[in-house]
Amino acid sequence: MTLVIFSLMIAVLLAMLDNMIVGTAMPTIVGELGGLEHLSWVVTAYTLTTAASTPVWGKLGDLFGRKGVFLTSIVIFLAGSVTSGAAQTMSQLIGFRALQGLGAGGLMVGAMAIMGDLVPPRERGKYMGMMAGVMSLAMIGGPLVGGTLTDHLGWRWAFYINLPLGAVALAMVGTILHLPKKRSQGRIDYLGAALLTAGITAAVLVTSWGGTEYDWSSGTILGLAALAVVALIAFVLVERRVDEPILPLGVFRNLNFSLVTVIGFLLGFVMFGAMTFIPLFQQSVQGASATNSGLLLLPVLLPMMLVSVVTGRATTRTGKYRMYPIAGGVLIPVGLFLLAQMGVGTTRFTSGLYMVVLGAGMGFLMQLTMLIAQNSVELKDMGVASSTTTLFRTIGGSFGVALMGTVFAGRVEDSMKESAAAGGQAAGGAAKLTEGGAQLDAASLAKLPAPVREAYEHAVSSGTHTVFLMGAAIAVIVFVAAWFIKEVPLKGAQDQQPQE
Repeated sequence: MTLVIFSLMIAVLLAMLDNMIVGTAMPTIVGELGGLEHLSWVVTAYTLTTAASTPVWGKLGDLFGRKGVFLTSIVIFLAGSVTSGAAQTMSQLIGFRALQGLGAGGLMVGAMAIMGDLVPPRERGKYMGMMAGVMSLAMIGGPLVGGTLTDHLGWRWAFYINLPLGAVALAMVGTILHLPKKRSQGRIDYLGAALLTAGITAAVLVTSWGGTEYDWSSGTILGLAALAVVALIAFVLVERRVDEPILPLGVFRNLNFSLVTVIGFLLGFVMFGAMTFIPLFQQSVQGASATNSGLLLLPVLLPMMLVSVVTGRATTRTGKYRMYPIAGGVLIPVGLFLLAQMGVGTTRFTSGLYMVVLGAGMGFLMQLTMLIAQNSVELKDMGVASSTTTLFRTIGGSFGVALMGTVFAGRVEDSMKESAAAGGQAAGGAAKLTEGGAQLDAASLAKLPAPVREAYEHAVSSGTHTVFLMGAAIAVIVFVAAWFIKEVPLKGAQDQQPQE
């Protein structure tokens, strides 16, 4: 069992590590391949295919057995890694990143669903806490590894590094993991899969492009939003009629499942938003370097990892879990409210303490939402439960970064204009710094005249104050939802049989 769990952790590490590593290599990639205008698509293509394929991978595992489907996702991910590393143009890299994302969609879902098959819920908490530790490790170490590989071996190794890790996972899963093979007589819901893919793709593009590539009121964004709504409504209608729906709507009749799905969406919203704007504040206001961006988040990630592990073990020991989502629902809005109090005079130690509160709150929820979701469905729907939880958290993150980014950019630009109006000639050109949502790093800020630099620091501080307050208000819904979770006993080994 230990070796199987270790192989699953490697797969999760692959899925989490890739974007963190690639992000630090992007300037070098653009320098060699060109295509700066298409830079965002290197990330967007991966995100799109990951999100769109997540529910499909989960359902395929339910229908045809998890091992074969999981191995297939690893192979596709590695194929995407090899071809991405060998790309000669930006267009090729975007296409191969889409292939890599397609495989990544099955890595996280497959790992969680296989764990759901092998480990009864009563014992699963401690292993999910370890999974959260792996995720935190990837977020901390990814930028450091990416920078080191790019500087010493070249940017292509940001992709090739996946091969040895993936080969180990592939070999271990193929030889050690033993699950009964399954042949389903049900037909794949191709129409439902197509509609869900269209809806998710349109929604992610709205959040990726809105306020950046296109104005929120542009025809493109409004058209994509309409497409998302129509496709998802049609998807619901189709799922109510087919025999083997990609996403059985019946699982939402379970109150706990519906609640943790909402909590997962909101957790993704505030978590990814915070992870975006905390480093921005540290770099723009506190003068931190972007090189060690993973280390900047240590006060968030370490408490998140420790609380996840401790909570998981406590859940396994006692079988009780309802108190932990409630605790997370308290700490997350409190942490975000504290972060909203940061200003130009806030020390790194003080901001670090605020980040600890937020990280601890997220640690109470990171893996327990998955555990509660899996405990709320039958074993045959384990893949659906895992993929739905993962999908809603991912989409929540996309919406969080997009909406917070729009609010932040607007507040910064308004603040700069106010400073320019008040500062006369000394700060007359300040507002031009933020036209189009532009942002400056610490090195660029140091070269600016003191009045302009101070105006920009105050503007960023004002922007982060607004988005963290917004996040705190939204996070209160997590607390409210957590109160309605019922303490359904976690199933033990005697209640769970391997997948047939």
